[in-house]
Amino acid sequence: MHTSAASFQPSPLAPEWLEYPADNVNHLDEAVWSTTASRTDDGELQIGGIRASALLEQFGSPLYVVDEADVRGRAAAAARDFAAAFAEIGAEVELHYASKAFLSIDIARWMAEAGLGLDVASGGELEVALAAGTDPAHIGMHGNNKSVAEITRAVEVGVGSIIIDSLQEVERIAQVARELGKVQPVMVRLNAGIHASTHSYLATSHEDQKFGLTFDVARQAVARIRELDSLSLLGLHSHIGSSIYEAAGFGAAAEKLMRFRAELLADGPVPEVNLGGGFGIAYLPSDNAPKLADLARGIAAEVAKACEDTGSDLPKITFEPGRSIVGPGGTTLYTVGTTKAVSVPLQHEDSPQETASQDNPAVEHQQQGEHRDSAERLYVSVDGGMSDNIRPALYESDYTVRLANRESTATPQLVRVVGKHCESGDIVINSDYLPADVAPGDLLAVPATGAYCWALSNHYNYLDRPAVVAVRDGAARTLIRRITIQDQLAADAAWSPKES
Repeated sequence: MHTSAASFQPSPLAPEWLEYPADNVNHLDEAVWSTTASRTDDGELQIGGIRASALLEQFGSPLYVVDEADVRGRAAAAARDFAAAFAEIGAEVELHYASKAFLSIDIARWMAEAGLGLDVASGGELEVALAAGTDPAHIGMHGNNKSVAEITRAVEVGVGSIIIDSLQEVERIAQVARELGKVQPVMVRLNAGIHASTHSYLATSHEDQKFGLTFDVARQAVARIRELDSLSLLGLHSHIGSSIYEAAGFGAAAEKLMRFRAELLADGPVPEVNLGGGFGIAYLPSDNAPKLADLARGIAAEVAKACEDTGSDLPKITFEPGRSIVGPGGTTLYTVGTTKAVSVPLQHEDSPQETASQDNPAVEHQQQGEHRDSAERLYVSVDGGMSDNIRPALYESDYTVRLANRESTATPQLVRVVGKHCESGDIVINSDYLPADVAPGDLLAVPATGAYCWALSNHYNYLDRPAVVAVRDGAARTLIRRITIQDQLAADAAWSPKES
């Protein structure tokens, strides 16, 4: 038996978007959770056929869990859906997985098996790609400050494209290629001035930021590339941002790039246009993330219109999805350490904050009922935090959370899930509901953590960097092992094993 709608008691502290789980606080919304996530008959979370408790017993807590079938399926579907969408307009398309989202040797191999190339943004990412056996011809090399060593390695191995991000790079890459006796294909990254609807740190095509060239500077770059025998112009590149739900932004970028391309065609070929990635996913049940197939069709239509409007032929189109491939397939498991109920003062009628919250049904419910001076928020502390998911601190990102080791019939309680770091901003889940009987020793699961969580993880306060395990068909295997305090001490030049 679950909490009934009759016991509807939303917290006045809850944000407007957070729906009170009147029917079932144990529910796993399929829009957010990976495809094999479900509850066993006795209520425990399982992924890939393996119970959460068994995973933590074997690999430790916290733990990143990758639903292998989910990630592989999304990669294959993306390649298939974009190929179909662009075939309808008569254009060739290629996908490069944006490895910055999450990269390991196995992940790179999964992408290759699904028919995707790789987009790398550092010499380190390039080395992982090469260790996985990725064909260098299907690797694109990014970066606003590539070192000569990184450029040299990329040219040596024969990467398919280096994306130029400054005028200085034109000469730098040309010199390296000349010294190695090679002709290096390059793309020019444009700052198209598209203001994507996303967090300011995720919008990468507005004017005042570090990536890309203005069109005026890009004209100089293209002219110089065409003068140099050691470079060949492959095409133009644009990336408008991340966590984008609509095709219109890509259409606006395509219109600008196609118009510029039509101008450049007068002096030579521009065979390819890369429109980047940034396709959004659902982090919360309330998020209205599009299906990737629908987004592909919408972008294809926008590209076709842009070419028609600018009188341009259809070039080869390239995209760089990352989050949309690996994000939904990741889940982070934690163990609860302490819980602490905190009484939070409420604003009343005279408060401008309450007046501004009149559309919040939780506040309205509270006002219609008994007058309250405070409300309770339950702080639930887990054994990880901003060291394994810094996105809430960086971007104010919101996630959802569920009990993983059991179901509960207790009344839903507004919680804030926090980590164990010495920072008040060490928040994993800002606001969600968990059963009021959540207690030390319980296991929690946070879905949609496959992208930019391990990749941005750190050792703040000398915590372990959690392991990453892949689960599939009842089997689990390590993708990346846990990095422990012993590993960290080994990097300290003053440390001696005899002292431990």
